[in-house]
Amino acid sequence: MEITVHSTEETKRLAEQIARDIKPGDIVSLYGDLGSGKTTFTRYFVEALGISTRVQSPTFVIHRVYKNENTVVNHFDLYRLTSLEDVLDMGLKEILEDISIKLIEWPEVANNILSKYKVKELHFSYASENERKICLKNISLS
Repeated sequence: MEITVHSTEETKRLAEQIARDIKPGDIVSLYGDLGSGKTTFTRYFVEALGISTRVQSPTFVIHRVYKNENTVVNHFDLYRLTSLEDVLDMGLKEILEDISIKLIEWPEVANNILSKYKVKELHFSYASENERKICLKNISLS
């Protein structure tokens, strides 16, 4: 399914819809160029789960954790990793097995590991300055 969002408010509504269907243990991969909306989506997704922590891009730290009393979200940005060995060294394989929700930006370097799971995917692309196309795979909207 492909959706075009015309504003951050529409991105927020989409993130809220998707958050309703995500369960503990789910893995969500976020594909797209720099600035295409992956971290903005993540901010609204985490907020929709009732987590009030400020969401920041994990580009330089690679991994951030957001949580409240009910939910844990592991947010990864694998942009700077160059090999599967890097991914294994950071412990991603073990975290994929836990009951947290996993959001993974730039997941391509981990495709070998992720192929063993039913991963939900969002593919972000520019449509225009204020519009983004978001293709959903293995995600249902309520």
